[in-house]
Amino acid sequence: MTRHRNQSFSRVGISGWRYDGWRRGKFYPKGLAQRRELEYASQVFNSIEINGSFYSLQLPSSYRRWASETPENFLFSVKGPRFITHMKRLREVRAPLANFFASGVLALGEKLGPILWQFPPQFHWHEEKFAEFFRLLPPDTGEAAVLARKHDDKLKARAFLKIDLPRRLRYAVEIRHPSFMVPEFFELLREHNIAFVFADTAGKWPYAEDPTADFVYVRLHGDKKLYVSGYSDKALAWWADRINHWREGRHPADAILATPGKSGNQTRRDIFVYFDNDAKVHAPFDAQRLAQRLSSLR
Repeated sequence: MTRHRNQSFSRVGISGWRYDGWRRGKFYPKGLAQRRELEYASQVFNSIEINGSFYSLQLPSSYRRWASETPENFLFSVKGPRFITHMKRLREVRAPLANFFASGVLALGEKLGPILWQFPPQFHWHEEKFAEFFRLLPPDTGEAAVLARKHDDKLKARAFLKIDLPRRLRYAVEIRHPSFMVPEFFELLREHNIAFVFADTAGKWPYAEDPTADFVYVRLHGDKKLYVSGYSDKALAWWADRINHWREGRHPADAILATPGKSGNQTRRDIFVYFDNDAKVHAPFDAQRLAQRLSSLR
C-alpha cells in the first residue's frame, strides 16, 4: 500500500483466532470448518496477532498458509518466542533469535507487521541486557534473513530464508514489572524506534502512554478483570479518543506518562490495537465496535 508521509493507518484486531469458546455461532458461524476460521476472521479485522509463535517455533508451511488465507493489505503481528523472553531471559539469545526468523516468519512477506516481545511479571529492568537484545534485532527483512542463516538444529523444518525485497521491521515491547518505569528504559526504546506497548491490564501491571516509536501498539486485556471483562460503550469511547490523539501525533490532555516532557508531539503515527479479553468472547465484538468508532472519527 502506498501512503503519503503524513498519512497513517489504524489496525484493530484480536490476539489469536483459535478459541473453542468462539465457535458454534458465538463468533464463528455454526458449521464453519476450523481450518477456515482465519479466513473468516481476516474478513472482519484488518490485523491479527499470531500467538502460537510465542509458545513454540511454527513451520514455514503455516506462515505461508496464513498469508494465503488473508486478504490483500492484511497485516499480522507476530509474538516473539517465550523461549527468548521467559526462559532464556535475554541471555545468549542470538541463536534462538536466528531460529525464530528462520522458522518461517519471513514467509509472511508484505503481511508481516510488528513483532511483539512480551516479558513476564518477574522480569526486572536490566539496561545491559535490553541494550544488547535491541542491537541484535534486525532492522529489516534482509538483515533478518542474514541472521536466520545462523540458526541451529532446533528448527522443526528446513529454514525459510527467502525474501522478495527488504522491508523495514517494527518491534514492540510489553513489560509487566514496575522497575521498567524509568527514563533510561524509555530512552533506549526511542533510540531503537521500538514501541512501548500501552497494555490495559485492569490495573494489574504498570501502565503508561509514552510514545517511543513512529507507531503505537495497544493491547486491551480487559476493562475491569483481566482477560474476562468486556469494554462498555463509555470505555471504548475513552480508548477511541486516546487512539485518535496518538494517530494524529498528539497526547491526550490527561496523558499518563512515565517520562513527561520527553515524548513530544510529532507527525501522525500508525496504530495497532489488539483485544486479548477472549475468555468470554468479548474480544472480537469489542474490536469491531472500536474499529467502527475510530472510523467515524476520521
